[in-house]
Amino acid sequence: MKIVTVVGARPQFIKAATVSRVLGGLSGVSEVLVHTGQHYDANMSDVFFEELEIPVPARHLSIGSGSHGVQTGRMLEVLDGVLREEKPDRVLVYGDTNSTLAGALAAVKLHVPVAHVEAGLRSFNRRMPEEINRILTDHVSDLLFAPTASAVENLLREGRPESSIHRVGDVMYDAAVFYGKMAEARSPVLDQLGLAGRPYVLATVHRAENTDDAARLAVVFEALSSVAARMPVILPLHPRTRAALDRLAPEGLGRIRIIDPVSYLDMVMLEMRASVIVTDSGGVQKEAFFHGVPCVTLRDETEWVELLDLGWNRLAPPTSVEDVTAAVDAMLSGRPEAAESPYGSGSSALQIADILLRA
Repeated sequence: MKIVTVVGARPQFIKAATVSRVLGGLSGVSEVLVHTGQHYDANMSDVFFEELEIPVPARHLSIGSGSHGVQTGRMLEVLDGVLREEKPDRVLVYGDTNSTLAGALAAVKLHVPVAHVEAGLRSFNRRMPEEINRILTDHVSDLLFAPTASAVENLLREGRPESSIHRVGDVMYDAAVFYGKMAEARSPVLDQLGLAGRPYVLATVHRAENTDDAARLAVVFEALSSVAARMPVILPLHPRTRAALDRLAPEGLGRIRIIDPVSYLDMVMLEMRASVIVTDSGGVQKEAFFHGVPCVTLRDETEWVELLDLGWNRLAPPTSVEDVTAAVDAMLSGRPEAAESPYGSGSSALQIADILLRA
């Protein structure tokens, strides 16, 4: 069996690596990793792949940035040629990026079966490009690897055949276990930042709904500044957020400890030792839970509704400084009760590989 895996952003490499490790140990299976180049990332050098033991992409398409339509269109054109050359038995895609949708569409138009990892997630906000990418990808895929029970329910509600849906848990749980151990052994970031043994809040802000809205961005930074008056707030600054800060210049930056983006292992280490994580990232919400850290999410909704039900995550739309700071304070005041993970047992990659072989 020959599989072409299409990825386009650093988180997708982390997810794909968990499955690639299993596929690489199977006889009769070959995998071609294709990087669309959707995101450039200064941390995605050779060191990134060596440090995390991730296969270097066999093909790098260097698509680059652009509007959603332009970027997806470019990917479709180039991926059509790649798939014609590679002639895979199946295309494997992850998550909800433009690369995900382009990989799925290019494959299905060539009658190549598609498998979608992280199928069935829904925010029910169709203004999010990611929501459109998820829905369309799910409806052209013949294998749907759902991470949670609610994802399965969403797919059934939308009329996807039950035979195509497989609840396998979350590959990010596999990654959290694997890279958590690696980070503890290798990451020096806590000592470098003087945080070893000290409580702190870790923050990440990058979504356009926050960075491109001056009022929301002002609320985020005023709230973080308020928290930073009582406890260190560490913010690895995303390039989009840096550009927004330069453009909008919100108040309250002085107290926040803003640092350059960090490597993946350093980020994992910062997550593992934080008292609370404040984020607008979908992936970081889950990683917080995997590492037993309470989370406040700076969004109006989340795909990971299970974490809200369990009390490990709290939504705090950045429309009120008081509401955001209250949410952080509530999470700092006491950890939720330990709960069984709704994301599986950390064996998602094994299950996915097994189903791929039998499909």
